[in-house]
Amino acid sequence: MADTDTALGAPAERREGRDKVTGLARYAAERTISGRVHAWPVAAAIARGSVRAIDTSEALRLPEVLTVLTHENAPRLADPDDPTLAVLQNSRVPHRGWPVALVVAETLEAARSGAAAVRVKYTAQDHDVTLTENHPGAYAPEEANGGYPAEREHGDPGGAFASAAVRVDTGYRVPPLHNHPMEPHAATARWNDGRLVVHDSSQGTTVVRATLSALFRLPEDRVTVMSEHVGGGFGSKGTPRPHVVLAAMAARQTGRPVTVAMPRRLLPALVGHRAPTLHRIRLGATEQGSLTSLRHEVTTHTSRIKEFVEQAAVPARIMYAAPNSRTSHRVVPLDVPSPSWMRAPGEAPGMYALESAMDELAVALRMDPVELRIANEPDTEPDSGKPFSSRHLVECLREGARRFDWSHRDPRPGTRSAGPLLVGSGVSSAMYPVLIQPSTATAQARPDGSFVVRVNAIDIGTGARTVLAQVAADALGVPLERVRTEIGNSDLPSASLAGGSSGTASWGWAVHEACTRLRAVLAEHTGALPEPGLTASADTQGSADADSDYSRHAFGAHFAEVTVDTVTGEVRVRRLLGVYAAGHILNPRTARSQFIGGMTMGLGMALTEGSTMDAAFGDFTEADLAAYHVPAHADVPAVEAHWIDEDDPHLNPMGSKGIGEIGIVGTAAAIGNAVHHATGVRYRELPLTPDRVLADLP
Repeated sequence: MADTDTALGAPAERREGRDKVTGLARYAAERTISGRVHAWPVAAAIARGSVRAIDTSEALRLPEVLTVLTHENAPRLADPDDPTLAVLQNSRVPHRGWPVALVVAETLEAARSGAAAVRVKYTAQDHDVTLTENHPGAYAPEEANGGYPAEREHGDPGGAFASAAVRVDTGYRVPPLHNHPMEPHAATARWNDGRLVVHDSSQGTTVVRATLSALFRLPEDRVTVMSEHVGGGFGSKGTPRPHVVLAAMAARQTGRPVTVAMPRRLLPALVGHRAPTLHRIRLGATEQGSLTSLRHEVTTHTSRIKEFVEQAAVPARIMYAAPNSRTSHRVVPLDVPSPSWMRAPGEAPGMYALESAMDELAVALRMDPVELRIANEPDTEPDSGKPFSSRHLVECLREGARRFDWSHRDPRPGTRSAGPLLVGSGVSSAMYPVLIQPSTATAQARPDGSFVVRVNAIDIGTGARTVLAQVAADALGVPLERVRTEIGNSDLPSASLAGGSSGTASWGWAVHEACTRLRAVLAEHTGALPEPGLTASADTQGSADADSDYSRHAFGAHFAEVTVDTVTGEVRVRRLLGVYAAGHILNPRTARSQFIGGMTMGLGMALTEGSTMDAAFGDFTEADLAAYHVPAHADVPAVEAHWIDEDDPHLNPMGSKGIGEIGIVGTAAAIGNAVHHATGVRYRELPLTPDRVLADLP
């Protein structure tokens, strides 16, 4: 691309695309380092208790097995800030699936055989893994995930609800959901003269390096962590997970490079999950549809070793103008694996419940659900009172309604059919906060006329390499093909993790600033460049993370058309449409991919994905992709993603908002609302599987 005026905002192709489709791209478990061996974990078979005895003799007699690490012989670690990383340090078993041993062998097959040969005796204790709304162990935490206050109240929501002309009082249930990236969590670690080098499948190698440095009592400059390519994460690779610690421990113990690739069946137990959420929502409104009271109360679970509270009531603090409101969270500590981030934590389940309740209110009011949302559009953020930096939700709703031909929709449920199929359509709003973290970057001008940008960003499939090159080319005023990016290595300038839809905004700010400074240096330079070139750097600490006077969020509108088979109960989505207002779109090609990916994941949340906690065994029964059903190609219809380009000067130098997560946020509610429109039945528990749907069809 030679036109520098369009470098930012052009649909540039992903730079690593060819390597990925031809197999040249190498992932963490594919590092064929000389002398590399493999390790396989042994998972605890009880839900709570301790290891009483462990017999590794049979495993050690197997050919090619090198060693078996247990709590009795594993390297001692410093106490971690994250207790889920204290693996093989004591005999405690906090939940089923917790690592109790690690078998290291010359081959992967030998490691698996060795793991099967390890004999473990346990002292089991009574366990509790069942979440209920009235659980006696429930408590109000100080904060929910993300540092949000657990409770917020404005006005008199109870009194306003009691006196409201129209009321909705209902509950919704979202089951546990699991991160199942295409590439399971894996790491290859080696020690060289006291230096630890790790290839990790991670969303942020800066934090992995810091964590490993602390755990193994090493200076940070003695640890290098690389994540050149990452096959998806969806939040579960946002912080270090046990696999990378196990790989480093095994490599230290054996003196060999060691690869640990987590078996998919262990991912639900060891890499986090979206905790189940029980929602109660009470909406009060005037006969004209103006909200007078909004209450959203959430109960969720956490593990006993680490508190994580899904912030599912937080979206209700942002969305609608209700003068009287209460949002709260309660959490129950159980003997379950530790929940963690999963794409749009809080927003995805919270907006499903809120937007479903808004649809119920529209039905009670006999009001168009698009118009109900528009009628309750706030002038400022309801919770903080701050002005919005930009908020074009109404435009998204209007544009989506136009594209979806919403005006011709018969609002009466159950009026469209095609043979045994009932046909319906639904709508939902979406929002996601603008998150930006400090990062550092350097930009170098080379004598051959090329430029190199260095920043420890991570590309988890979003096209970060490409978009950062576009940011750099735009700031430098040079053609895109003259810019090269170096990312995914903790020895590069430190950067924030790829999470919270904050990556491009955070890294791009630092890249833009470094390139702007380099351009100024070049403007003053005369003559040929020196052999090392010229370099400028940037650190956005204090600016990117500065408090804003504005409420900054991306918004969107989701529309869905579904069919419901009255014979089988099967729900099929015919059409999905999303219209978004997410700042300036930096690359339409990669942006559309992100929006569509999020919407597809939301479709899975609505129709196929869900996990069951077995009360007797303390285990997630859907522990692999044969039982945990992500959408297949046949489940996904034509998905359309469009956007309204916003000019928002209160964000970052690029004027961009995060887009990786807003696509999932409203999809499940739009599909659920469409199912109600098709059938006249209100389903309040996800996923909408055929057995659940058929049981309640008239």
